[in-house]
Amino acid sequence: MAASRRRRSRHITIAAAVAAVGLTVGLTTGCDAVSKALDCVQTAEAVADSVTDLQQAVENASNDPTQIDEALASIDQNLDEIGDKTDNTDVNKAVDNLNDAVTNVRTAVKNGDETPDLSPITDAAGELTKVCTP
Repeated sequence: MAASRRRRSRHITIAAAVAAVGLTVGLTTGCDAVSKALDCVQTAEAVADSVTDLQQAVENASNDPTQIDEALASIDQNLDEIGDKTDNTDVNKAVDNLNDAVTNVRTAVKNGDETPDLSPITDAAGELTKVCTP
């Protein structure tokens, strides 16, 4: 239930950020910039959801260890999307940091760690969300 509240709160925060981006950027730049900013925010939200899924997968690893791989693959896919849609240096750096954190967790799991440290992933996802919002 707490995860549901966190997800709902994150959705509200991201929706507010999307509205702010739309208003601010829409008044000062062209449609292309608005589209890129919205893509960044939407993909950051998808990454945040994937990180939540990863946390739950680690908690349930004894029941279904494939969930961890699926959650990591989902994060990879979202990062590929955001990396393709932006030329912003800060966003690209946050994507690179998150990619590194995902690689480290994937390696830890492959080496038998059933409860890998996810804090680098959550920290990097938070940074990505931060750089994607004005």
